[in-house]
Amino acid sequence: MAAADQEPHVSADRPSSYQDESYLHGFLGTVGDLQKAGVLQDVVLEVEGRRFPCHRLVLSAASPYFRAMFTSDMAESRQKTVVLQSLDAGMLGEILSYIYSGTLHVSLDKVQPLYQAADLLQLDYVRDTCSSYMAMNVGRSTCVDLYKFADVFYVDSVQNRCLQLIHRNFVEIAFSEEFYSLSVNQLTEIISHDELEVKEETTVWEAVVRWVQYSREDRQHHLPTILPHIRFNLMTSEDTAAILEHALVREDPGSSEVIRNVVPSETSNLKPRLGMTTEMVMLHKSSNKLYSKSNELLFMNPQKGKYISCSYRSEDIPDDVVSLTVTSDNNIYILTESAGEEDDDDDDPDSFHEYLYHYNQARNVWVHAGIPKISIAPTESASGFLVEVDQILYFLAEAKDGDGIQHVRLRKYNRHTDQWQECLQLELYRTYCCKIALSCDRNLYYITDKQMYCYDPSEDTWMERTPPCLEDVQECFTAVAMGTEIFYTNSKFHRTMVYDTELDYWTVLHGWPGPGKLCRPPYLFALENQLHILVEVSDNNREGSPSQYRVYVYDRPVDCWRDLEATLPDETYYYTYGSCAPVARMYLPYLQGM
Repeated sequence: MAAADQEPHVSADRPSSYQDESYLHGFLGTVGDLQKAGVLQDVVLEVEGRRFPCHRLVLSAASPYFRAMFTSDMAESRQKTVVLQSLDAGMLGEILSYIYSGTLHVSLDKVQPLYQAADLLQLDYVRDTCSSYMAMNVGRSTCVDLYKFADVFYVDSVQNRCLQLIHRNFVEIAFSEEFYSLSVNQLTEIISHDELEVKEETTVWEAVVRWVQYSREDRQHHLPTILPHIRFNLMTSEDTAAILEHALVREDPGSSEVIRNVVPSETSNLKPRLGMTTEMVMLHKSSNKLYSKSNELLFMNPQKGKYISCSYRSEDIPDDVVSLTVTSDNNIYILTESAGEEDDDDDDPDSFHEYLYHYNQARNVWVHAGIPKISIAPTESASGFLVEVDQILYFLAEAKDGDGIQHVRLRKYNRHTDQWQECLQLELYRTYCCKIALSCDRNLYYITDKQMYCYDPSEDTWMERTPPCLEDVQECFTAVAMGTEIFYTNSKFHRTMVYDTELDYWTVLHGWPGPGKLCRPPYLFALENQLHILVEVSDNNREGSPSQYRVYVYDRPVDCWRDLEATLPDETYYYTYGSCAPVARMYLPYLQGM
């Protein structure tokens, strides 16, 4: 036989696997048909007098609860009828419909009892779907009710979403019937948070009074345990005196004692509420036209026309600041090369250190943060970046390894061990003159004049991303993050771009349309959820004319910059450290010497 006519050799002993997709998809449908026809059912579930004939095998396959019941020595494993307690008959019907069809029907009126049933029967998909549905349907009319449910069943995602809405609308919600139905623990949980949108602390006290008086006989004895969560340090002495004369307090010696003795000492360091603070941009004032910084800071909000200058003693604020960052929970940190009186000896004479200071708003001073110093190797740049991602501090600095390869050395502060921990370093193609680091959408971004990288803390990995298109090599730039986007502009402010972190895509926006010549690179900042830029300009038509500071806000719907016509104090400013002007929520009475 010719070679062409020979049959191909097939190995008879080679194993193969085949998957019948039609069987997999049709199996559940067949099981559902058997249930509808009432065929082969071998157990009856009885709830609230209603009977549900089912199949032990199907129930055991779907639910660990039923699997344990029917495969153990429990009496139910031998019974024809099993009576279930702590279940709603209607919800069991919904659960069985899901088990036999794979389809789950959820609505706001039944999501809570459905979650309870799924929690008891250990149906993870149903439980997770219900919690996601509740989180998506948190609104002003539902947030308190859903919060109470989530608190009892420890549904953190729903509870946190509800708390956010309650805090944001506290003044309105505190007059609702739902608010009066809170337990004492739920009430204290709500009023303990910094995020309450209240202008005065007396608002919190008045809400507590209404809650107690709603059922005074049952609740008055809780008042001494609630009072420590009210921030009396934010009240005037007149307000405190009036509260001491309130009938609820006068009739309860324990409450009066808490206010007079315990509360002032325990709440003296409590932060102002979110609603009491104002977002302020921080700028260093310069001591001369050469832009050397002074010990004076300007806190400004040009939208509200507020400008507050604060002078500090040289020992109160470090001179050699390397980086400044404002964290998501409104803590302000600076990284400095000096350690003050708390410096100590180090075994390595070739290394130097950088230290963290924390801003104490109540005292309006900088203090040592109580975080270990960062050891900087001789091959490492001292001009690093301090960035916060998900309430974790990161320090980045460019360095060279033993082979002379350039990389970014990344460390994070571990609160549990009180140490700086090494993360995956980033290898660079070359040394970059212009670079910035910032956090956006739970990731860290390192942007240079040629490259852009994203660090994912959850995976400890670096990924290369699309960089902005710079017209000039080594051109300075400024950038700021808002939501899931990064805004960037170059030193001339004629090329502004926005980066979508989810799509890895840059879009070009309009640049500065204003008259005049920029005296130095501008600074972007995000204030009250709007993009702003601070520029120093001089008049093109007048030789030697003095420069002016101007603030522009970006109007996104019409893609243009609008001059706020803000009148900054007639000073020279040495911009603060980093890629953008830092913004923090400030309690103005502290700045003004309350």
